[in-house]
Amino acid sequence: MFDKIVECIEKEDKKNPLTDEQIAALLGMKREQVTTLRLKSNIPDSRERRRPHLMRFMEELFSLNPNMKESAIKDEINSSGFEVSRFLIRQYMEEIHAKYGMAGRKSTQQGRENQQMKWTASSTTEVIGYKKSRNAITDTGEKPKTDFQDQTDPFIHIIGYDKSLKSVITQAKASVLYPPRGLHTMIYGEPGAGKSDLAESMYNFSRVSGMISEHAPLITFNCADYANNHQLLMAQLFGYVKGAFTGADKDKEGLVEKANGGVLFLDEVHRLGPEGQEQLFYLIDKGSFHRLGETSISRKASLQILMATTENPDSTLLLTFRRRIPMMIEVPSLAARPLKERFKLIASFFSRESTRTNTPIVVDSEVVRALLLYDCPGNVGQLWSDIQVSCAKGFLERIVNQTDFIQISVDDLPQHTRKGLLKIQNRGEVESLTHGCLEIFPESSVDKPLFKEDLYSLSSEIYPYIERRYNQLQEQGMTDETINAYIGGELDSRFKKMIQNLRKNSRTMVKTDLINIVGNEIVDLVEQMLKIAEKRLAVASDTLFYSIAIHLKTTVDRIKQGKPVLNPRTLQLKEEHKEEFETAELMVALAEESLSIKFSESEVGFLAMCILSLSDQEEIEDEGRVGIVLISHGHVASGMSEVANRLLGVTHAKSVEMSLDESPEDALDRVIDAVVSADEGKGVVLLVDMGSLVTFGEIVTQKTGIVTRVIVRTDTVLVIDAVRRAIIPGMDIDQLVSVLEENPKYVTRLSQKNGTSYLVKPKVILTVCITGEGSALKVKELLENLLPDLSEKLEIVPIGAVHGNTKEIIAGIRKTKDVIAVVGTINPNIHDLPFIFIESILNGAGTNQLRHLVDFTLSSEMSEQAVSGTAALDGSTVLKVHLEELFSSDLAIFDLGADTKEEAIRKIAALMLEKGAVKVGFAENALEREQMAPTFIGYGSAIPHADPRFVRKPSIAFARLSTEILWDGNWVQHLFMLALPEDGQEIVTQFYQLLTSPGFEEEIKKAQTAQDLITLIQMKNV
Repeated sequence: MFDKIVECIEKEDKKNPLTDEQIAALLGMKREQVTTLRLKSNIPDSRERRRPHLMRFMEELFSLNPNMKESAIKDEINSSGFEVSRFLIRQYMEEIHAKYGMAGRKSTQQGRENQQMKWTASSTTEVIGYKKSRNAITDTGEKPKTDFQDQTDPFIHIIGYDKSLKSVITQAKASVLYPPRGLHTMIYGEPGAGKSDLAESMYNFSRVSGMISEHAPLITFNCADYANNHQLLMAQLFGYVKGAFTGADKDKEGLVEKANGGVLFLDEVHRLGPEGQEQLFYLIDKGSFHRLGETSISRKASLQILMATTENPDSTLLLTFRRRIPMMIEVPSLAARPLKERFKLIASFFSRESTRTNTPIVVDSEVVRALLLYDCPGNVGQLWSDIQVSCAKGFLERIVNQTDFIQISVDDLPQHTRKGLLKIQNRGEVESLTHGCLEIFPESSVDKPLFKEDLYSLSSEIYPYIERRYNQLQEQGMTDETINAYIGGELDSRFKKMIQNLRKNSRTMVKTDLINIVGNEIVDLVEQMLKIAEKRLAVASDTLFYSIAIHLKTTVDRIKQGKPVLNPRTLQLKEEHKEEFETAELMVALAEESLSIKFSESEVGFLAMCILSLSDQEEIEDEGRVGIVLISHGHVASGMSEVANRLLGVTHAKSVEMSLDESPEDALDRVIDAVVSADEGKGVVLLVDMGSLVTFGEIVTQKTGIVTRVIVRTDTVLVIDAVRRAIIPGMDIDQLVSVLEENPKYVTRLSQKNGTSYLVKPKVILTVCITGEGSALKVKELLENLLPDLSEKLEIVPIGAVHGNTKEIIAGIRKTKDVIAVVGTINPNIHDLPFIFIESILNGAGTNQLRHLVDFTLSSEMSEQAVSGTAALDGSTVLKVHLEELFSSDLAIFDLGADTKEEAIRKIAALMLEKGAVKVGFAENALEREQMAPTFIGYGSAIPHADPRFVRKPSIAFARLSTEILWDGNWVQHLFMLALPEDGQEIVTQFYQLLTSPGFEEEIKKAQTAQDLITLIQMKNV
């Protein structure tokens, strides 16, 4: 067979070689077989086989006419017999330009001459001039030029150098110019504010001004890299002598010696322990130091030390050390800087990506508005990374669609940045900065600036990667839509890892505040307890430290008050997480000895859950969390939210402070902004300090559509506990509220009946499936197998979504039973009742969530119930669904040839994918559903379906099989493939009523066209 493949390739048209799919069709093989044999023999793919012939032809064209335009080149190439895209031609043109030293791309130059769209802001000439200024350092740093002949002030191109950063730059220059070698300087500010780049600019200014030689070194060191190993950190900084520690087999100089005569920059200096600070203090004070293990020799070093920290130096550094730092420079956050400067930064960052891709970028005005107004806790650094994410997505669309520019729309923005469009403040100023879309052109290919990659930047390989991946998938015969889905998923994964990296690196470590809350004894004890976890499980996390400290404090208080709590998961934890449970036992034994308090085994289980939650958080994807907003009269809320965020290493809690004489109405807009900012899709809990504010939740929900709950209580421990629980994977808003207080005082969107008492009702979980009670029974059996202990604690009741009004059925059940949650394949959309998809149960995440719901429901004391059984029907108006709108001629087949159920599902799903109704993965998910429960519904019909997350456009595809096929023991002639949204319960009910209506089974057999089908549905669905 291999010889036949070679023969095909030898006979192929060299200008248009055969793809693997074409060869497979000629030889009656599978494309995968052709690809495998070709790769084993190192035969290039069709594109590479065409490459030398096309390149030779193009070089001949350029030798005759070097100034030929791209359009003319394309015409010449296609008329000569090549069948290639404009995009591929442009790629080869770039290679030829580089090979023969031709500067710039003709297409881009021509685009600059022809394009009519302009920068809309009058100040943008300051931002991007396509001059030497783009080689200077900006707020997040680029590689500096080595030639300073025409560059006397490296600060001048930092955006805001003469405005919001003027005092910062003045301090920096004074620090550099102070004789004899400059002042040692501490730079502090929030993560991503631009501290590292200010330090690099100071170094360049020192070279330009002659304070140090032009070739003097800049040595950069991040103290966090070795924060957990003090000895190694000291060895890195000061060097060591042979025999100083195990493995030190020779003398080695440290970074201080390497920086002699230049600048040493220490980032995250707050991670330097007391001993390290003392040695650094000695170097600053005396200009001398010792290598590790050295006692008699004192070494000298002449250098300027620049340091950076994200913490308050007063609370993280030794007083003796702080006093020896003569210059302290605070870099303001992005939020504290003018919107005009933020606009310039946005333009600058888009220009970087335009130059990286060598492609013009067109940015929609709504994108600029969002970037100007969204909350950006990572400051300038995060702004850059968010813009890079949008450009990478836009670049992928440009590759797929083969356009001449990258179009950035709101859909390309990361989800959290889109919230800026909901902000109501500064609208006038924003409008003055944006009028229509913006267009940015790349710089000339000659002397392109090099961009320094850092924590906040995507790898420079991201764009070549997208191109390579696209070509690979195209060679495999995939459609553009499928390729887009594949690469889009891969990009999302990379972006999420980058965000997790940002969060991990921006976490803080200040224990001063924690001591004030839980006391020195608890803090010291937790440090000892975590040594056990670190040794046994290799677990080390600031977040875990604070979580255990708060948990231990509340546990001790509860035990002293005689209020033990049962942990229903204890037995399961002992069996399924033996190592974590045994570690928790050792930690609790240490606590018992230290505090002279006896802990129950349930408390051991809770501690094991704390440890497990750390690994869950690290593994879970970037899903939404419940938001937390504090509202207080006076200056209280911001302090508590700041403490909670700092202790837990997040920026999760938001705050709104009202003056004592301010009316609630006057503060409402600020509260709405805070709630919009805090919302991640799971609702927001409002912690308020006065009963007069309880109506805020209802008003905010009405204005924004964001689900809210209100707790009339604010204290620091509660706030920390609320934030800690809110960031637990799988936590929902009602779970959170139910566990924050023993008798929670919260307001839901349902009106409560005061004074009404309800009897304790049996606990149940409902299982629901589109295809009826039989399938729901399968879901029940699955739950009983996966969670065998559940049936001992509560009842699992199956119901069918197609039989009657599901909301009414559930409301009837709730009159006599306490429904904890619904599990299944279709969401009944009862807003005060948690719903868990069956896929989530199968992959484990939903199992944990369900256990959490059950555990807290069973362990909490029974109190008055705020919602009656009939409250499930919340009075909301349900719009009647017109089923005929879900059918279309594009999704109707009247002679589908298929021998098996799998073949039929795959063919219909492929059509739905092609027509844009579903996403990649729909067919596989539908087949998984079939294994769980068959979708034969009677009447000679089946209704296969998949998870709503694979639905792009609500629709129903129809297929009449050429010949009946067996569908799990039943003969089927008609298929209705359902692609429904999560809230498609009403559609399912109406569809089942249609299918079971008198005469429908016979009349559907008479339909010959899609219009016949739609007319029939219109008649029956009146």
